[in-house]
Amino acid sequence: TKKDRAPREVQRLWQRPWLRTAGLGAGLVLTALLLWSSLGAEDGVAEVLARRGEVVVGRFIEVPCSEDYDSHRRFEGCTPRKCGRGVTDVVITREEAEQIRSIAEKGLSLGGSDGGASILDLHSGALSVGKHFVNLYREVRQKVQLTIAEAFGISASSLHLTKPTFFSRINSTEARTAHDEYWHAHVDKVTYGSFDYTSLLYLSDYLEDFGGGRFVFMEEGANKTVEPRAGRVSFFTSGSENLHRVEKVHWGTRYAITIAFSCNPDHGIEDPAFP
Repeated sequence: TKKDRAPREVQRLWQRPWLRTAGLGAGLVLTALLLWSSLGAEDGVAEVLARRGEVVVGRFIEVPCSEDYDSHRRFEGCTPRKCGRGVTDVVITREEAEQIRSIAEKGLSLGGSDGGASILDLHSGALSVGKHFVNLYREVRQKVQLTIAEAFGISASSLHLTKPTFFSRINSTEARTAHDEYWHAHVDKVTYGSFDYTSLLYLSDYLEDFGGGRFVFMEEGANKTVEPRAGRVSFFTSGSENLHRVEKVHWGTRYAITIAFSCNPDHGIEDPAFP
């Protein structure tokens, strides 16, 4: 019958060496993919908050605030009472990100670490910039500041740019000193006491310009990752509710700029000025 014939035909096909080899090859590929997936999940990465290939209009996740802010002077209407993390791809254009990256590349080409992780403080005087960059940076900073204010329901004027504000360049070169070990988990409010709100503007693309290097929010059993994309802004309250780290970069070069804000006007700094 037709029902009996079909299994016999399938059996005869499977007995052909080339088809059997192809089937085994596909099985090995599937096994390798599953192994790769399981290795990626070993460090608790369970959810991608923003994928590189998608355009995120605005994504925000509210989380309970930590007690970190209680040990600092509070500024009502600014110090976080609503905490969380957000991602957007529609505040800064890719063209703006590319222009800023070109400045970062030039500045970091004059120096930097031999150990894979280099930073360039925009306010250290080590960066020689022109009027175009100063104006572009101010526009970008203002747009990021407004985005943070809207997301957390505070006044943009209550936020003060604070230091350090810096470019970062990370590649796969082996760490030479402890300062090169960028992949350790940390809390910005602990590392930089003045930070209340942190933002990152990515200047390069995950899996196009570099591999690894995803930003990971550390959560018990359910870490959240952000895949960098040129022009993508990731922002979050700076306390231990947003413990985070960056994965090791395996190949290529990852560029980003960190722009942070304080509620304390005493910690405020001016935008870089044209000399």
